[in-house]
Amino acid sequence: MGSYQTAITINDVLNNIHSRKYLIPAIQRKYVWTTEQIESLFDSIMRNYPINSFMFWKVTDEKIKDDLRFYQFLTAYKESDGGNNEYIDVKGKDEFVAVIDGQQRLTSIYLGLSGSYVCKGTEEKYLYLDISSPLPEDDERNMSYNFKFLSENDLKKEQKNNPDAKWFRVNDILRYKDKDLEKVELYFVENNLTQDDFKDFNFARWTLMKLHRKVFTDQIINYYLEDSQNEEEVLDIFVRTNSGGTKLSFSDLLMSKTTSQWKNKDARKAIEETKKEVKSCGFDVNTDFVLKTCLFLFNDNIKFQIKNFKVDMIKKFEDNWDRIDDSIVAAFNLLKSWGFDELNLTSKNAVIPIVFYIYTKGIETEITKPTYNEDEKEQIRKWLCLSLLKKVFGGQSDTILTKIKSVMNETEEKGFPFKDIKEAFKGNPTKNLYLTSDYIDSLLHTDINDSYCYSILSLLYAHLDYNNKRFHKDHLHPKSYFTGLRKKDDMDEETYKFYKDKANYNSVVNLQLLNGYVNESKNATSLKEWVEKNKIDKKFQLIPENVSLDIKDFKIFIKEREALLKKRLLEVVGYVDDNVEEN
Repeated sequence: MGSYQTAITINDVLNNIHSRKYLIPAIQRKYVWTTEQIESLFDSIMRNYPINSFMFWKVTDEKIKDDLRFYQFLTAYKESDGGNNEYIDVKGKDEFVAVIDGQQRLTSIYLGLSGSYVCKGTEEKYLYLDISSPLPEDDERNMSYNFKFLSENDLKKEQKNNPDAKWFRVNDILRYKDKDLEKVELYFVENNLTQDDFKDFNFARWTLMKLHRKVFTDQIINYYLEDSQNEEEVLDIFVRTNSGGTKLSFSDLLMSKTTSQWKNKDARKAIEETKKEVKSCGFDVNTDFVLKTCLFLFNDNIKFQIKNFKVDMIKKFEDNWDRIDDSIVAAFNLLKSWGFDELNLTSKNAVIPIVFYIYTKGIETEITKPTYNEDEKEQIRKWLCLSLLKKVFGGQSDTILTKIKSVMNETEEKGFPFKDIKEAFKGNPTKNLYLTSDYIDSLLHTDINDSYCYSILSLLYAHLDYNNKRFHKDHLHPKSYFTGLRKKDDMDEETYKFYKDKANYNSVVNLQLLNGYVNESKNATSLKEWVEKNKIDKKFQLIPENVSLDIKDFKIFIKEREALLKKRLLEVVGYVDDNVEEN
C-alpha cells in the first residue's frame, strides 16, 4: 500500500537520476516540454509556487522487471531525434523507483541543472539566469526571474544587446553544493565581479542564495510512493493520474507497452500505417480497434488488461503483423465493395470477427477479388447487416466478441458460420439476430438519412452484384414531388397528410438501391415513366407488380410495397421468431 513520504530536495532527485535509481517506464510518453516551459518551471520554483506532487513506484518484483521495459532519464534533449530515452536492462537490478507521474517536470529540472537542450537546427543550449535585476511586472512571459536557454552565440548576442545583464549558468550552482549558503558569494570573487558591476547587487546575492537553497536545502519535491507489486493496480493508478495535456487512456498505456516490446518493427509506425490504409478505404479506426483485433486473433481473454499484453503475446503481434495488417485492410476493402462507409458502419467492433475469419482462413489476398466465393461473402455480409441492425455490439461488446470467437473456433462449417452464430445468441433477448414482425415494421419505416438505412436496404437487395459497384439510396417516387406538394381542392386532409409524412416517402418503403450511374440518369423522373421507359424488371428492383405506379395511387403502392419488403426480408434472414423478446 502506498503513502506520502517525507519530501526531498531537488539535489536528492538529481542524485537519484544520476545513480539510475529513478527510471522511466516505457508506458510513459516521450519528453515533450519546450524551453519556455522549463524556464517557467524554474521561475515557479524561485517564486515559491507549488509544482504539484509526484508519484513514484518502488519496483522490486522480478516478474515486473521482466515484463516492463524501463528507460534512463534524458541527460540531453535533442529535438531532432524526438527525445528518445536510453533503454536500461533492470533484470537483477536492486530495487529502483519508476516515475509514474511527474516525468516531464523531473526531466525539465534535470535538463536545467545538469543537461542541455538542442532545438532543430540550433546549437546546444544551457539554462541561464540573469541575476542583475528582476524582470518588470509587465513581462510578457509573466515571469519574475529571467531564466533563458542560451547557446554560446545567443549568450554573446544577449551580452552585446544588454551589457548590464549578468548571465549565470544555472548548472554552475552545483559547484557550490558542498559549501555553506553564504559561500555562494565565492562566485562573485571567482568571476571578478564587484558591487559596481550590478544594477542591484543585493538582488544578485540573494538570487544566487535562493537558487542554492531551492536546490540543496528546501524539500520541495513532495511525492507519493506506491510499493504494491500488483502491476495491474499500479498501472491503473498511472492511467488515472496522468492527465496532462491530452488525457491518457488505458489503451495509450497498452500501446506504449506494445511499442516498447517490439524488436524488429516500430509498432507505433506500423499501427499508424494500418490506420492510414483503412482510411483510404473510407473508414476511421483508432488504436483501440487495432489492439483489440490483435487480442481477438491470439488470446481467449480480449479485455484491455495488462495481463493480456505479456511479452509472449506482444511478440505474436509483431511476428504476425504483416498478415494482421493485410487481414484488417482486406476486411475494410470488402465492406467498401459492399457500399459501406464511415457513416453507415455503425459499429467497428462488428468488423473484428470478419478480420478473424479472413486471418484464420488465410484468405487476406483472395477475399476481395470478384472471383472469390460469392456465397461465402454473402454470409459475412448478411451477418454484418443483421449485427448492425440489432445493435449487437452495444454495451458490453467484449462478452459478445468472446462468444462469437468461441462459436467460430468450434464450428464445423467450412464457410463463415452465420447460422451457428445466429443460433448461439438465440436465447439472448437483446443480442439475438432474429427479427420479429414488429421489428421488421419499424425497420421498413427507417428514414433515408438514418445510419442504419443502408444496412436494411443491403439486406433487401442482397441479390445485387456489389463487386466494386456503387449503389445509391434512391427514392422510387421522387422526393421532390412530396416536398413541393401543396394541398389541392380535390385532395382530402387525410390523403394530404399521408403524402407529406416522411415515414411514407422518405423511408425504406419508398427506397431502392440503384446503380450510381443509373440513379444519376433517373434523377427526378416519375416512377411510372422510369419503369416504362427503361423496361425495369420490377421483381428485381422489388417494385410491386399489378399495382399502379401513378403518384395518385401512392397510398396503395406503399401498402403493397411494405408487404413485399417484409416478405423479402423473411426470405433473406430465414424466418421471424416472434417468441424472442425485443428491446
